Parts: sequence; C-alpha cells; structure tokens
Amino acid sequence: MYNSTLPVAIIGGGPVGLAAAAQLAARSLPFLVLEQGADVGWSVRSWQHVRMFSPWAYNIDSAARELLLAAGWHEPDPERMPTGAELVQEYLEPLAELASIKPHLLLGCKVTSIHRKHFDKMKTAGRERAPFVVNYEREGRTDRIEAATVLDAAGTWLTPNPIGASGVPADGEMRHNDRIAYGIPDILGKDRERYAGRNVAVVGSGHSAIQSLGLLHELKLRVPETTIHWILRKSRVSEVFGGGAQDALPARGALGMQAEQFVRNGNVRVHAPVLIHSIAGDEDSALTLLGTKQGEGYAIDRIDAVIASTGARPEFAFLRELRYSADSSIESVPQLAKLIDPNLHSCGTVRPHGEAELRQPEHSFYIVGSKSYGRAPTFLLATGYEQVRSVVAALAGDEAAARDVRLQLPETGVCSVSGKLPITIRQAKVLASSCCSAGNESASS
Repeated sequence: MYNSTLPVAIIGGGPVGLAAAAQLAARSLPFLVLEQGADVGWSVRSWQHVRMFSPWAYNIDSAARELLLAAGWHEPDPERMPTGAELVQEYLEPLAELASIKPHLLLGCKVTSIHRKHFDKMKTAGRERAPFVVNYEREGRTDRIEAATVLDAAGTWLTPNPIGASGVPADGEMRHNDRIAYGIPDILGKDRERYAGRNVAVVGSGHSAIQSLGLLHELKLRVPETTIHWILRKSRVSEVFGGGAQDALPARGALGMQAEQFVRNGNVRVHAPVLIHSIAGDEDSALTLLGTKQGEGYAIDRIDAVIASTGARPEFAFLRELRYSADSSIESVPQLAKLIDPNLHSCGTVRPHGEAELRQPEHSFYIVGSKSYGRAPTFLLATGYEQVRSVVAALAGDEAAARDVRLQLPETGVCSVSGKLPITIRQAKVLASSCCSAGNESASS
C-alpha cells in the first residue's frame, strides 16, 4: 500500500503520463506531472496534422474516461480515427483541466536529473527508504521536488535516430540539419513551401516514413514538379508494406497498400538497400547523399530537403544516478525485449505485461509508455495505458488488479520471425508459438 505523503513524480505530460495521473487520481494517491513543454501533449502537437491509424477506442485510458465522463465530457466516436490535434483538443486538454489533475501539473519543466536523496548510484544501505529528488529547470531557474515513486513516461519522439546507417549522425548531418526534418513534417500545411516542386528524400521504412510519403504524394498531385525519393536499408521494399487488408487496423493496413501503389505507379523513386554515411553540399547547392548499396558506393544527388523517419531512441542521461536497466540492443525495459525485438519478430502485438515486468533495479522507479519499448517501433497507446494501470494498482496495494493485465491489441496481419520473410499471423502462430503467437492469442481473447 502506498504509505508516503510524498507524491508519485510522473515525467512527461503526454497521453501515457496523463493516463498515469488519471489512474492515481482515481485512487486518491498524490502525484505531480512534470512536462517540459508549455502545454500537455507537447510531442503530440509536433505531429498534430497527422491522422492516427488507431481509432479512439484504443486511445483513451479507462480511468481518464471515467473521470472525464463524470465531469460531463462528451466521448468521441470510438470508431473515428483522430488527428494528433484532435487527440490533444478532444482528450488531453479536457483531461488536464480536471480539478483532480490540473493542480498537479508542472508545465515548462525540463527534468535534468533524478537521484535518491543523499545517495549516489553506488551507495546501497538504506537506499530504498530514501526519497527521490527530481531536479528540473523552469523559466531559467533550477528547482526540485521530492517523490516516493518515479514513473518515467518521457517518451522518445523528441530524440529521433540520426540518418547515419551506424546509429550515429552521418558525416555532414549536423551541418545540414536546416534541410533535414525529423519525424513527419506538415508537408501540406506550414511546411509546404519547403517541399513543393523540390527533390525530396524520405529516409526510413516505418509508418512515419510511409505517412510522409503519402503527404508528399498528395503534394505531388498538386505540384507535379515535386520529386520523391525513398531510401531504405531493407533489401526488399515489399517488406515494409505490412499486412494490408489483413491488418486489424484498416488505416494502418491502408498505409502499406498506398505506399505499394506509389512505388508501382512510379511516383516514388526507391533506393534499396542503401546505407547512408555522409551528406555533402553547401548552403547554396542541393545535397548529395552518399553511402553504399550492396557493398558498392552509391550517391543520390540534387536533394533539396530530407525527411528522416528513422525512428527514435530513449534518453537516459537524466537517469544516470539511478539504478535503471535497459536491454543492451533495443534499449527497452529488459523483460520486454524478447517480446518486441524486431530482429526476432514483428507482429504488432505483445503479450500482456504490467508492473511485474516493468520493475527496475531501483525500487519504486518505472519506465513506462513508448520509452519502455526503447528503439522498438511497435508501441501503441493502449499498451502504455495498461502498463500504468497495473503499476498504479500495485502502488495502491491492489496486487490482484496489478497482476490481472489484459492487453487487447489489433493484429498487423503480417509477421516476421527470426529473419524469415514476412508471413501471415496464422503462419507465425505455427512457426513461433513462443514468440508472436502468444501475443496474438492474448490480444484476441
């Protein structure tokens, strides 16, 4: 049972951080949310122009729903797919305004370090009884709070992977970052002039890359002079098209089918498999992307703008004095690694998991939300909501509820297992009963 007068410190005021706040508020447990942006959902606002492929049914936390309905909130149509802006305006902002949550929000607070009071990382005796000290910067000043528990829901969106094929920035990447956008820029809106009629290269093979390709394709229909290059590390572009009509989220399946059509009709020039090592050019000329293709030198020249959709990674610097643990390859919470490692499988689902799997060597410290997945790309909000529900139940002493984890995620309709080519979920259940099938069976139960 949570027996401290000190709050639970939640790092991050995005969907999962606010879900944790709602779960704590529902159980009358003290908390503070520290969000580095000026408003809640700061990262979501950077992709507010993008429509999500998951409908509202997967995007609202259970405790948050109950609190909002009690305050007279009108729930969105569960079958409708919101944009990032709608997720903020119709859900996160009303949630943040609730009387049970608003007084506990600290906005514009960048957390710089967390440690145990009077303990460095090496000291053990009495460590678990010492409160956490969360140091943060706000309006040019440094301040701190004490907490009994810390939930790190900071996410990964603000720490994107570089373009360089080795996980470090390509030579010249930082020098030319004024012509590189990370994530999904507003191609049809405020960023239109940057891409209309230009030679644009999209680097990456995930859903963010395909979203950007779709926006660029729509721009090309309006401005035919726009040229689209798609640069992938994968040998076969077909590997990224996904499950199509077999995907349980139709909009997600449609992304892959649209990308396949873009390639077939010649509106997207594919470069694969290409590993980028350097970016050359000067302020007055177009860029040249230099790398290798199947062991030979390869160059893509006359590029005016680059969209880097190469995924993201967690930031651990501010956790240095805590005894945290992350998987050595994908930097996820260790017990999740075997479930989500794309080197082993990629099924879009994961077995139910909660407080027990999320425990860290540092007692009362948890990494939740997309950050718990490290560099893995398959996270859905519903996963984070169930994580924090379980963690908060454990904090409240409700062990039965903490253990009763029920995660229902939609299947992608495609799966790859141990380096095999994409196969259907049904085939995956035969080939990998200990891997993908377990996740899918629990998701469909």
